[in-house]
Amino acid sequence: MKKSNNLATTVVKQLTKSGKTLSVAESLTGGGLGAAVTAVAGASKVFLGGVTSYSDLSKIKLLEVPRRLITRHSSVSEEVAVAMAEGARSLFKSDFAISTTGVAGPGKAYGQKAGTVWLAIASKNETFVIALSLAGDRATVRKATIESALATFSRILSS
Repeated sequence: MKKSNNLATTVVKQLTKSGKTLSVAESLTGGGLGAAVTAVAGASKVFLGGVTSYSDLSKIKLLEVPRRLITRHSSVSEEVAVAMAEGARSLFKSDFAISTTGVAGPGKAYGQKAGTVWLAIASKNETFVIALSLAGDRATVRKATIESALATFSRILSS
């Protein structure tokens, strides 16, 4: 987790310097992304909260992901990742929100193989989406997803 800790520290410093806030909507990572950020001293100034929306119903009820998106595309999709990030940003009134959805494994789910991951990062003006195809066991996929989310968000904050 050392790499995640370093990336989270960088993100918290970047958010603090810019006066911006972050929230998260997690499925695949099960709260790990929020845990990585809140492990950093000073995160309370920039991290507004998170939702672990592991079930489809929680995505619909808590993040207001339209049921039709899940029905049409599945929970492991670009469309749902975007809706999750935008839902978290709206719920927490944060400047940015990061969402994670995918299949950690073992095996397939939603017709997708293990290691299929979607990340979305929403701001007021736009939402970025990233597709990942990761290898490894469940813990490895989840850890790599957290690291990828933090690294990508850090790059966005630097630009």
